[in-house]
Amino acid sequence: MDLSGILTGLGGGIWHVLTPATAPYLLVGVFLGITVGAIPGLTGSMLIALSLPATFFLTPEQAMVLLVSEYVGSVSGGLISATLLRMPGTPASVMTTLDGFPMAKKGQPGRALGLGTLSSFFGGIVSWVFLVLLALPLAEAAVHFGPWEFFALTLLALMLISAVGEGSTTRALISGLLGVLIALPGEDPSVGMPRLTFGMPAMEGGFSLLPVLVGVYAISQVVSDMLNADAKPERSVGVSRIAAKLSDLRRHGVNLVRSSVIGTFVGILPGVGANIGSVLAYLVAKATSKRPEKFGTGSEEGIVASETGNNSTVGGALIPLISLGIPGSIADAFLMGAMIIHGITPGPLLFTTNSSLVYVIMGACLIANIAMFLMMMGLIRYLRRVADIPLYLLMPPILVFCVVGSFALNNRMFDVWVMVGCGLLGFLMERARIPLAPFVIGFVLAPIAEAKLRTALMISGGSFLSILDRPVAVLLVVICVVLFLAPVIGRFGRRRKTKGPE
Repeated sequence: MDLSGILTGLGGGIWHVLTPATAPYLLVGVFLGITVGAIPGLTGSMLIALSLPATFFLTPEQAMVLLVSEYVGSVSGGLISATLLRMPGTPASVMTTLDGFPMAKKGQPGRALGLGTLSSFFGGIVSWVFLVLLALPLAEAAVHFGPWEFFALTLLALMLISAVGEGSTTRALISGLLGVLIALPGEDPSVGMPRLTFGMPAMEGGFSLLPVLVGVYAISQVVSDMLNADAKPERSVGVSRIAAKLSDLRRHGVNLVRSSVIGTFVGILPGVGANIGSVLAYLVAKATSKRPEKFGTGSEEGIVASETGNNSTVGGALIPLISLGIPGSIADAFLMGAMIIHGITPGPLLFTTNSSLVYVIMGACLIANIAMFLMMMGLIRYLRRVADIPLYLLMPPILVFCVVGSFALNNRMFDVWVMVGCGLLGFLMERARIPLAPFVIGFVLAPIAEAKLRTALMISGGSFLSILDRPVAVLLVVICVVLFLAPVIGRFGRRRKTKGPE
């Protein structure tokens, strides 16, 4: 498709988002995202998981607009509590606390919030531009991929989570493999026979995506917050005026552009997330700053880098989802689940089979960033009060939504028990410092990887050596091997260096 076709499709998508039938879902999504993001203990992923059941009654376009808007709003909303409470509303706002809160304590909360909101908007718009420019070319290239290439891609996605993500590589791999294990029960995709059902008819369809995701993220968070209910929250700092100027774009221009590019390309990496984008942008800004000693004491550069970096991952993470059918973040895994619920298969053919939906997603990403900026600038003095709401008032309705949503999927209690079981599993994983992101991505990608591997083996008569005839697949597998061995080689090198020459 030429440039004029892209612009025409994009114009149609934006127009669809602004219609009276769809625009309210965008405004509600952004508002809910900001509100939930501002409450410590609640996350955007939890909000999107709770919203999935509601999308049963919406059109695919309305469903995606709602969820994308919640995604954009939740990443931005974490700025409020990070600045006023020194408690990041979302993990993506951890770095913002380092400079946002000190600036607020110095009597400039409005300046910190205004600068963070402006940076969030700039990062979101830059990543949206990359989304528009890269999604279609990547999808056109992926159309020529065979089963070996898609299997290698899904394998690379799992390896990237463990290699680039936070914490231990071993724990990340364990988490990803647990997700793969949970995805195995049900119908064998090749022969159509049930497997690992243990004689239970309810398991013949496998574990549904919605109860697993709601359990791992929402229920585990509810359990964790209930156990910490005795903790007394701080009261937020008051805000009288939001201070941000257009001249800030010129003064922090280099930092804004650099952090946006870093965040966008971090977002493209499957399963890495906005928190890594924020950390990398912050560290690069500090390393290149003329006043690095100011970072951590209320530096404007630190706030700009953190908020630009985390918000720019949103558009970046949508690129592999739309083009390859591989979720770039946890929120994208939920977006992928919403597509599947509505009978839409994400991936390279999405531009051919549902091109209007693609452009609606792009339009929603753009308009949601604009709505987020206007809401944050206009309502932040009032939205800050949600950070003071006690969690014990929020947990009961959240728990009710989880149960009702899981039951409504297939009208059976089995899905509710799956949700509870996965919630306990998620809670135990977090207690053991095992990250949840690889689990979710592993659960989502395992059926795709298995189907593509089975197809490739059937085409080759069961020979794994046929992958050698596919250079792209071989390259991707080599990268997977390098990522797997890199930590081992690094530890070996450090050990040799510690021992020194004998």
